[in-house]
Amino acid sequence: MKTGLEDCYVIKNNKKLRLGYTTGSCAAGAAKAAANMLLTGECVDQVNLLTPKGMELCLQILDMKKEEQQVSCAVRKDGGDDPDMTNQMLIYATVRKCPEPGISIDGGFGVGRVTRPGLEQPVGNAAINRVPREMIERAVRKECEKVGYNGGISVVISAPEGEKIAQKTFNPRLGIVGGISILGTSGIVEPMSEAALIRSIEIEMDMQIAQGAEYLLVTPGNYGRDYLKESMQQLPFEHSIKCSNYVGETLDMAVAKGVKGILFVSHIGKFVKVAAGIMNTHSHQADARMEVLASNAIRVGADLETARKILDGETTDEALEILKSTPWFEQTMQETVRRIQYYLDHHTYGKLMTGAVIFSNTYGFLAQTESSEKLIEILMQKNKNDR
Repeated sequence: MKTGLEDCYVIKNNKKLRLGYTTGSCAAGAAKAAANMLLTGECVDQVNLLTPKGMELCLQILDMKKEEQQVSCAVRKDGGDDPDMTNQMLIYATVRKCPEPGISIDGGFGVGRVTRPGLEQPVGNAAINRVPREMIERAVRKECEKVGYNGGISVVISAPEGEKIAQKTFNPRLGIVGGISILGTSGIVEPMSEAALIRSIEIEMDMQIAQGAEYLLVTPGNYGRDYLKESMQQLPFEHSIKCSNYVGETLDMAVAKGVKGILFVSHIGKFVKVAAGIMNTHSHQADARMEVLASNAIRVGADLETARKILDGETTDEALEILKSTPWFEQTMQETVRRIQYYLDHHTYGKLMTGAVIFSNTYGFLAQTESSEKLIEILMQKNKNDR
């Protein structure tokens, strides 16, 4: 069955990737079909849904159950070529008439519930975000208007596999319990969307701020979290935020939200790039790891042969091994973090305190920036107060 997205693609890294549609679109499509069947008594096997992006979907309706007082049905999520944990899940809507006026929307089994402040929905609400709620309400209201029904309607969105799938998502860390979130601002999934990744960082940041955090602990990824857990146990690693490659965007958001300070804890392979002012550390954006280490080694007195050996290396651990055999290892690390500090402060115009601790999986702790000690003290004190 055609969905309306057959000829819709994006190009990423010279690959043609198919678009998909969000859990929000699935929920709205299922709610529209269920409302139609409840109000008309007819069977519906597909619905058309106009997404906020302006693209019209044709959604197949599955697993219809018509009862005397309610109707339920499902739409299968299609994330296109995006590596999405919710891909191919069935998203259900159960619709019934109710005495209360208006259209009420809630989550059922497999849809998470918000337990911490700082997310888009208030504590206690189902994790159905604002745009999907608007899509569901609009779709159901149109079905009511078609038949002249002015009474109340209850819509419950559920996802039978949601509780299991949610364990593989950010939801447990965000304080969303019991299932997945119903998401999507455009109704359409764009594969490997940078905007979605950056938005996930912002959501974590908002949650921390809502819980009173003024200073944030940030790691680019799992290496940093593992290092925090194993080697910096005095810090609240469980509250760290993953920024992936988006160092600059993370700093920008923190400044805009009035954060007072950020401590980054990172493997040198990522953060050595920041020592050259590179604020997106993805290898497709820039590399320069060896160039940065070689130039910093020269700055502290290393000979050209050492610099050449570093430049010929493939990994930062190779470069560190070369430097370990010279008198310039410690000085090179100090020069590197000095430059990291400079570019972090330069990017934020000094509007918040910034610092970084860098490490290697092979050599452990390497160095930390000038402001790191103060930030560690602040984060340690907060960790003690929270316990």
